[in-house]
Amino acid sequence: MAVLDLFRLDGKVALVTGVGRGLGQALALGLAEAGADVAGLYLMRYEETQHQVEALGKRFLPIRCDLRTATVGQLAEVVEQTEREMGRLDILVNNAGIIRRAPALEYREQDWDDVIQVNLKAVFFLSQAAARVMARQGGGKIIHIASMLSFQGGILIPPYTAAKSGVAGLTRAMATEWASLGINVNAIAPGYMETDNTAPLRNDPQRNPAILARIPAGHWGKPDDLKGAVVFLASAASNYMHGSIVAVDGGWLAR
Repeated sequence: MAVLDLFRLDGKVALVTGVGRGLGQALALGLAEAGADVAGLYLMRYEETQHQVEALGKRFLPIRCDLRTATVGQLAEVVEQTEREMGRLDILVNNAGIIRRAPALEYREQDWDDVIQVNLKAVFFLSQAAARVMARQGGGKIIHIASMLSFQGGILIPPYTAAKSGVAGLTRAMATEWASLGINVNAIAPGYMETDNTAPLRNDPQRNPAILARIPAGHWGKPDDLKGAVVFLASAASNYMHGSIVAVDGGWLAR
């Protein structure tokens, strides 16, 4: 097989969380551009992503789910619906995440619980449900969206840092258990990206220039910058990768 053919995803079905905008939308489109059909988990909107995926000639299945309140059973139903309506499940991308900013001395319990629920607990149980399907099929790809905060402390976001550090640990733990089942579990750690979550930082006259000064590339990343990494980790080109966390950060962690 020619090397570029290893990156093709024709006939594959991907489930991507948080597809309505930002990183999730770009990840879904990247997978569709490589040939995959997409089931998109959303909360508020999905229409633009669906339109763009279908314009590529690929199928799109919208699934509404509020990860802040979703039970383990409801997460399992998301996977069951994907398999039932799309025929199979080959790729899971755990992208959806939330941030609540406040000093650690003042952090509220409800905000802590919401961030951990969406960014860590839902990631585990959605992956568990997907892995059960993938194990029956003989393999699959699970890709977590980690963060630079998987490696660093951050400011004003204690549960987000805790959750993303946990995602890094889950990536290694799942990879260790599931590699023998033909399931590759890896993660992408984006740097500072132009999304709604980072709008407060980009609009901050002190934080924005301080962040830019530390990024060797000299600019914020864009959601499309993740397309290559997600296609690679979703494809046969990464079949011998298990438990890796790929930084796409403009050189931030290398500094």
